[in-house]
Parts: sequence; C-alpha cells; structure tokens
Amino acid sequence: MKRAGDVLAALFDERMLKKAQGYSELFNSWAEITAKNGIAAASGHSRIKNLEQGILLIEADHPGWIQILQTKERKILDDFRRRFAEMNITGISLMLGRSRMEAAACLTPEEPPPEEAAAETPPAAPVPVMKAGYDAITDESFKESLKRLERSITG
Repeated sequence: MKRAGDVLAALFDERMLKKAQGYSELFNSWAEITAKNGIAAASGHSRIKNLEQGILLIEADHPGWIQILQTKERKILDDFRRRFAEMNITGISLMLGRSRMEAAACLTPEEPPPEEAAAETPPAAPVPVMKAGYDAITDESFKESLKRLERSITG
C-alpha cells in the first residue's frame, strides 16, 4: 500500500510543489511584513487576496486601513520583491472588501421568508397623514397673508 505522500508526489512534480509552497509562504507572510513596516494592526484588517500577473491584490475592510497601507506601499512592495523574487511581483493593488464581521454574518442562517417574518412581526401603527402647504397652517389670517404675498410675487 502506498502512502499519501507517495501518491501526491506521483501526481505533482517537485517544481509544482515548490511553487505551491511559495504561494503558501506568500499568503502567510502578510502579518510579518506589515509588522516589519510598523503597521502590524493592519494585518488584522487586511489580507492578501490574490497574486495575478505580478500584481499583489490586498483587500482591506475599511478605507482607513487602505490609506494606512498606502503610506507604506512602496516599502511593503520592496519587501515582497526581495523575499519572493521568483514571483516577479511588480505592484500592489489595494481594494476595499467586506469586514470580517460582515463576512461572518454571511455565514449565519438565512433570515426567515417574508411571509414567516410578517407573521412574527406585529402590524405597524397607522401613520398619521400630514398636511402640506397652506393646509398645514391653522391660523387663517396668517394663511391669507401668505397667499397675498405669493400672489404679489408670482404676479
């Protein structure tokens, strides 16, 4: 009987395994590189989302974190280029993504269908009808003064 490692080795050549390990190391290096550049807290609010055509796509959960990352973008890029030279990283693109709390909320059970929600919710109190324009004015002499002013302005 063959071991799982033997089967995997047969399926993937060594070059592909090294490439996969390199990508894994790239994604796992985010916290270390942000800490090295004095913005360790940013790693809790951002992540490496992808590396495509030499562009490292970084996703942050708030525009403020994007601004902080932009202040260190050149240094972060230089660190990635040195550490992962074989990946030919040419740039960084920052994007706004969902916060981790919003993403976690997407994993919660669905809300009940509208008909079930309606059955659980008591009916709303009727909304009073608001009068508009001259009808909202209760003082008749003031109302007439405003109407005269309007006629004089509009001619």
